[in-house]
Amino acid sequence: MENRVELKKTLKPMHVWALAVGSIIGFGCFVLPGSWLPKAGPMGAAIAFVLGAAFMLVIAYNYGFMIKNFPVAGGEFAYAYEAFGRNHAFVCGWFLTLGYLCLIPSNGSALAVLGRYVAPGFFTHGYMYSIAGWDVYLGEILLASAGILIFGILNYRGVQAVGSIQIVMSALLCGSVLLITAGSFLSPESSFSNLEPLFAPGKSILASVAVVLAIAPFLFVGFDTIPQSAEEFNFSHDKSLKLMVTAIIIGGLMYAAVSLSTAVVAPWQQLIAGKPVWATGQAMHQTLGAFGLLFLMIAVLMAICTGINGFYMATSRLLFSMARSKVIPSFFADVHPKYKTPYKAILFILVISLIAPWFGRQAIIWIVDMCAVGTAIGYLYTCLAPYVLHKSNPGLEGGSKAKIVSVLGSLFSIVFLVLLLVPGSPAVLEIPAWIALAAWVAMGLAFYATMAKRYQQIPKEELDYLVLGELSPNTIRRKV
Repeated sequence: MENRVELKKTLKPMHVWALAVGSIIGFGCFVLPGSWLPKAGPMGAAIAFVLGAAFMLVIAYNYGFMIKNFPVAGGEFAYAYEAFGRNHAFVCGWFLTLGYLCLIPSNGSALAVLGRYVAPGFFTHGYMYSIAGWDVYLGEILLASAGILIFGILNYRGVQAVGSIQIVMSALLCGSVLLITAGSFLSPESSFSNLEPLFAPGKSILASVAVVLAIAPFLFVGFDTIPQSAEEFNFSHDKSLKLMVTAIIIGGLMYAAVSLSTAVVAPWQQLIAGKPVWATGQAMHQTLGAFGLLFLMIAVLMAICTGINGFYMATSRLLFSMARSKVIPSFFADVHPKYKTPYKAILFILVISLIAPWFGRQAIIWIVDMCAVGTAIGYLYTCLAPYVLHKSNPGLEGGSKAKIVSVLGSLFSIVFLVLLLVPGSPAVLEIPAWIALAAWVAMGLAFYATMAKRYQQIPKEELDYLVLGELSPNTIRRKV
């Protein structure tokens, strides 16, 4: 049995928490309120975010259980392997890779969108072509590529630096949101009457909440950077659940706060009726002036950068784990002799991410929409795994409660998949996203066909060791 390469334990609790919070709060938190308000109303959107956070807390409980028992890189890939075997592990890992990988260029291209607002005309130089109605400029490609490259270098040079800079950026993100929220509600122009109607006109309360709740779970993608980095924790894995819970709660509150802050400063229906380029930006500028807009810009920039940073971490650790388990080429499992990072996996992610901005923002959005399927599949496998483990260990203390939470989390995950895949759903994929999903499935089948023979021939004892390492004697295992 060959030696199993492992990652160095250097991450502290604050590093991990910042990775989760920064990955949860993305560009959409500050750009999409203009779309959410007419669909749900201010209170409908806020309730949807709180409920979405509550659903994710149930799923996070299952993640906490699995991290405690299987503290290895790869997260959901390892959990699927332990509960359902090697073939399911490949399926989970393949879809999850896509779910994480596409979020890096998505955040990179968001830099170009921010550039259009902050410096109109500055980055829109060197017009090249249009894809799906989106004009592609060389200046914006260079801006997006710069962000992707900077964080690629940071991740290449060591996880401790990644964690430290994530703490700073997440602090700026949370602090800026707190300031603009307080400023909005304390402004003389603000009034609670501006929030009326609280829900979307012509819709019931339930319908108003449901339309945003349908997409809310996908806004919380990012807390699952925690299981991907579990192998590098330099602290007890028992703290994982608390870190995820606090990150999700803060994420839900921040989404709700930004939406309410946008609506409270002026009658929100009048604000939306003007079809502003950026509703939140206009609201902050007219009430808080240049300083309010400055803090909003800082929040948006930090949301983009923390997302790029966090998903570099998550994607590289997933590829590392799959390569170490011989599911994909061992190339991705090579660890840098000095920096102790899976540097070849990071370089691969960097190259792929630098290609994406050339296809334009709209094409990337279609792919990102499709990526939500991958993360939902990861949720489902993780929530099902505790049930399987408890079923094979019937005398386990607290087993009944854990199985109930496992079933609930699995049902929520299935609902998320239904919302994405069933026609008529508020979050159903568009046709281009379906095409991208079909292409990814076809690529997975072709890839697995080339790897299956070698993968299936690995003895179970060896594969257990490669995927899960040397586990504690008290670890709950599936009885086979």
